[in-house]
Formats: sequence, structure tokens, C-alpha cells
Amino acid sequence: MHGFPAGIQAIVSLALAGILTAAITPLAIRLALRTSFLDHPLGYKQHSAPTPYLGGLAVIAGALGVAVAFDGDIAGFGAIALTALALLVVGTVDDRIGLGVFARVVAQVAAALVLYSANVRWDVSDSAALNLFATLVWVVGLTNAFNLMDNIDGAAGTVAAVAAGGTGIIGAVDGDSGLTILSFALCGACLCFLPFNLAKPSRIFLGDGGSMPIGVIVAAITMQSPDGSLGWASLPALAPLAGLPIFDTSLVVLSRYRRKAQILSGGRDHLTHRLLGRFGSARSVALILASAQAALCALAMLLDSLSPEEVAAATIAYLACGVAALVILDSPVWLRHVASEQLA
Repeated sequence: MHGFPAGIQAIVSLALAGILTAAITPLAIRLALRTSFLDHPLGYKQHSAPTPYLGGLAVIAGALGVAVAFDGDIAGFGAIALTALALLVVGTVDDRIGLGVFARVVAQVAAALVLYSANVRWDVSDSAALNLFATLVWVVGLTNAFNLMDNIDGAAGTVAAVAAGGTGIIGAVDGDSGLTILSFALCGACLCFLPFNLAKPSRIFLGDGGSMPIGVIVAAITMQSPDGSLGWASLPALAPLAGLPIFDTSLVVLSRYRRKAQILSGGRDHLTHRLLGRFGSARSVALILASAQAALCALAMLLDSLSPEEVAAATIAYLACGVAALVILDSPVWLRHVASEQLA
């Protein structure tokens, strides 16, 4: 699709990935039902009936299929595709038999190292060690953040769609064809998965086999978006592109630390659960998440046009707003919307 205007690249990538995902998802549902690959409502999980996994298979096939067909020229695309497919496999196995936290983290660290070696990384310093550290924290952190955010219908898919769309706009403005196509392909794939995931009841879940590869792709494309002029400031400038998953993880860690609860345990105390308790439906929560993440993407686009000094000042301001939001959302006024036994 080289030579086509950025807008055409974005629209075609989004539409075709969406169509492909919409076609594959019913097949994934049938495959999951035939093999009894189902998520059963046990423990803190409260869906009404066993629900098929393998949603990640449809989303990743749609996104990478279009990206490969139309433009594999994004820097390090082979590494991005490899890590996404590897985490699709690891996550799917984890959904089936339960690999545990250690195995998942090892796979995520390996993915970060593969991306770094392919120059898909943060270059925030003249120190290779610092750049490696920033890349490891970003990739592992975001992959886990999306994994954690996949806790109610539509949450992870909605946030990923908006984050990818925002990154794609930056790619289009900068004339980066590869980044534009891959970002909008992921956006379209997630958008067309949502009707299946947000059905009442949900027809299919992403599972770890979906949330982890989506997380690693978002981590990779956001690291690809700086034009190089911001230097060290590129990370705080573009971090809002994945702002909600970062915020959700921060909220859970803070809340569980304050309550002396196990930080790595599952639970219904995420941002999504607090919103669900107040607004009543997964679709309402998805709309709120989409609006908030869109605002954060707009912030990242603004920061990307500023000087490093201006970015530093703006970062202090948005971090202060984030801290205030954390305090409010972990206050009794919001916690009362989540049943006490779910916060134990």
C-alpha cells in the first residue's frame, strides 16, 4: 500500500482486519466448543455460563494477517509478529492448563529481549543498559497490564482498539506507512471482536491467549511512534497511549497494598469493576473506557509536538491528575460499589 495516502492506508487496514476477524471469530467459537476449551465461572469469575476461549486467535489472525498482506515494512515487524504469535501460544496453553505467573513472565521477558534486539525499543538515553531496562519494563508491564484489564467483557479489546487507533494516527501524521497499517489493523480487529465479546451473554473471551499478544503489539507500536526529536522525553510523552492499562495496574497495586491483600491474586477490584458497580453494564464501562483512553491518546499527540522541557512540565501535571484519580477511585465512595467479599 505504499504510495497511497495515509488516510486510505488507515481505512483499508482497519476495515479488512475487522472483516477478517469477524469471519474468523465464529470459527474460533465452534472450535472452542468442539474441544471444550471453555472458561468456567469459578472463584471470582462471575460470568453466567462456561464461555469459549480462543478470541485471541481471531484478533491476532485478523491484525497480523492484514499487516503481513499489505505492509511488513514497519521496523522490526518480524520481531513484533514473532513475539505476538509466541505469546498467543503461551497464553492459549495457559488458558488450557494454567502455566502460572513465572512461566508467563519468562515468556514476556523473552519477548522484550527479542524486540530490543530488533531495534523495537525505547532509546531514551545514551546508556544501552538504561534503554534495555526501559524496554523490559515497558513490554513486560504493558503485556501484564492488558492481561489484568481483561477482567470484564469488552474492557481489554476496547482499550486496545483506541490505543492502537491513537498510535496509528501518530504514524499517519509522521508518514510512517508500516506503523499506520499495523496499528489500524489491530484497531479494526479489536473493534470487530467486540460485538462477540459484548454480546449478552458473551459469546467468546480473549483469554490470556488474546490479552498477552495484544499487549505486546501495543507495547511495540507505541515504542515505534517517536520521531526521535524528543529523546528522553519520548517515553513520558507517549505513555498516555497506553494510559488506562497503566492506571488500572497502579490502582490495583495501591488498593491491595493499602488493604494488605495479596497483590498478585485475582480479584474484582480493578478500575473496570468499580465502574461496573456504579454504571451497571459492561457496555457502559466499555464506552467510558473508550472515551478516557481517547482523551489520553489526544494528550499523547499533543505532547509529541512539544519540546522536552514542555513535556516534562506536562508530565508532572498529568501524573498529579493520575494520583488524584487513584485516591478518588480507592476511596470508600467508590469501593462501596464493589462487594466486600470481592475485596477480601
